Amino acid sequence: AVAQVAGGVPAMCDGVTQGQEGMELSLFSRDVIAMAAAVGLSHQMFDAAVFLGICDKIVPGLAIAALSFGHLPAVFIPAGPMTTGISNDDKAKVRQLYAEGKVGRDALLESESAAYHSPGTCTFYGTANSNQMLMEIMGLHMPGSSFVNPGTPLRDALTKEAAKRALAITALGNEYTPAGEIIDEKAIVNGVVGLHATGGSTNHTMHLVAIAATAGIKLTWDDISELSDVVPLLARVYPNGKADVNHFQAAGGLAFLIRELLSDGYLHRDVKTVYGTDLSGYTVEAKLDENGDILRNDAPRTSGDETVLAPLSKAFQPTGGLKMLSGNLGKAVIKVSAVAKERHIIEAPARVFHSQDAFLDAFNKKELKGDVAAVVRFQGPKAMGMPELHKLTPCLGILQDKGYKVALITDGRMSGASGKVPAAIHVTPEAENGGPIARVRDGDMIRIDAVTGELTVLVDEQEFAARPLAVADLSEHQFGVGRDLFTAFRANVSTADSGAHVFGA
Repeated sequence: AVAQVAGGVPAMCDGVTQGQEGMELSLFSRDVIAMAAAVGLSHQMFDAAVFLGICDKIVPGLAIAALSFGHLPAVFIPAGPMTTGISNDDKAKVRQLYAEGKVGRDALLESESAAYHSPGTCTFYGTANSNQMLMEIMGLHMPGSSFVNPGTPLRDALTKEAAKRALAITALGNEYTPAGEIIDEKAIVNGVVGLHATGGSTNHTMHLVAIAATAGIKLTWDDISELSDVVPLLARVYPNGKADVNHFQAAGGLAFLIRELLSDGYLHRDVKTVYGTDLSGYTVEAKLDENGDILRNDAPRTSGDETVLAPLSKAFQPTGGLKMLSGNLGKAVIKVSAVAKERHIIEAPARVFHSQDAFLDAFNKKELKGDVAAVVRFQGPKAMGMPELHKLTPCLGILQDKGYKVALITDGRMSGASGKVPAAIHVTPEAENGGPIARVRDGDMIRIDAVTGELTVLVDEQEFAARPLAVADLSEHQFGVGRDLFTAFRANVSTADSGAHVFGA
């Protein structure tokens, strides 16, 4: 075969843009990546495509592109996670101390450099590593390839194997397997089940919806919520545990997880995969034999560490890691796997902010002295592209550690690193779209109930409905660092629960 680079896609590191203006382009970058990949494939001179991507918006964007060219075989090739650095607890502790002013930038830089120290995905279980899980459990990776470190002989062998496999499944041979036949309703359900069983990224409540839509499949938040009610949580990987993905892999990884879920009917076995088997072909670990060839063995019968990866009989909780909320504030998503059970229900008075900086200013002035439901609105896709709000995490954690009841309610995102503070995110309709979150006032009691799935402002119904909608001056968020180029995206983006995409919105 002749290899041809069809194109490259623009991408960003969400970690670098956290709290910066560029974060307002982050979610939209997924759709730009999809369009860029489609331009590369538009020459229509290819028999198959391999997709090289790992991080947050890259894989979903590439998946959307692959399915828009669903007649082509598509093999996704991961790079794997970096090796383990300092513990996630230590990293979070330094960030919190910095937010309190107890350590300086030198200590913060030293900590961050020790945490993120080599090529590969960040090792916590955020969107990037949730991407890898999804591509494997949905049959677009070669088995056992997701969490093998870069720069190792096994990683290189898996990459070569994936390229060879892409050639084997073209229409020129006898195993033609186009992407459009792999990603069907059963594969999408398998992806959602994997997300719940591992406590994966909240971003995928949008990305999976958008991917499914490209395949002609309607996936709703109600579907995701119903699956969450019945799928057990089998993994404890930071932020919903102390381990990282390297520990998860060492404990048995996806091979063990997929076998456990298949054994009790949580996953559809009868699906197509790029490997040429049904999903049972993914209950194997990849290793190298003495000749340097890939050898696949059945996953171990027992977990190597049941505090990280549990069998079904010892599931960490009977329901999934993500929960959908609804009520008179609209619909929202909460990641419950990382939140202590005693904080699954929070009632606290609202403090309303229209930016992260406004919240941080109030925190630094020591205005937040008791229970607080921080409402950070006008952060949605129409308002400013739906940035992640991790700049708030250390300060919210400090308030919670002081014994206060603390929650975040926002039409923005918190992503895969959503942590120990209860956060009702992706609130839909968003404030800029006339959502009821725009009627909340300081002092209103807000109830988040992750057990029953409620998001409610405890205000008289008629009084609340009669309130005028708040407005925000967003002009400063519509120009600079490329934001003026995305005016059409903000105007045409769909709602968070329909994928927050600009394709046919």
